[in-house]
Amino acid sequence: MKGALSLFVGFISMTQPVHVRNSFQLLVRAPLARAATLFGPEGERCWAGPHWNPEFLYPQPGKDVQGAVFTIQHGPHKSVWVNTLFDPSAGRMQYVSFIPETLVSTVDVRLTAVDLSSTSVKVTYARTALDAAANAEVEALGKRDRESGPEWQQAIEKCLATRE
Repeated sequence: MKGALSLFVGFISMTQPVHVRNSFQLLVRAPLARAATLFGPEGERCWAGPHWNPEFLYPQPGKDVQGAVFTIQHGPHKSVWVNTLFDPSAGRMQYVSFIPETLVSTVDVRLTAVDLSSTSVKVTYARTALDAAANAEVEALGKRDRESGPEWQQAIEKCLATRE
């Protein structure tokens, strides 16, 4: 009976939607006020790559503000993003995104001045599958999230160099 119960519990856990949470840190060689401009949907265009092309629903024209709503095309999926917190002076940004019937994500960005010319950035992703069929995708995204720090660091440094 014990073996059958373990098998049943294992089967149930495989069929339940998963939740993953991962963080990474990086250092931006810029003062907090300048670094903060890089973490809004518009500001990220400089460093997030060609796939990052927010299409703003609100506001019009699009700009980095709390309450902004925009979409991003991710391969076959279009995700809807809401900027739930945008306080550059406090170094805080937060986003909620969702892909209908697939997943919901939060992205929490916290910036802290290290000194007058550099800023520490901590990024935390939390992702929840909306259906167990999306579990593998959510787990793969979680793994990628965990490993994103060096890529973000390099892209942001290149962005800052082109803006000088």
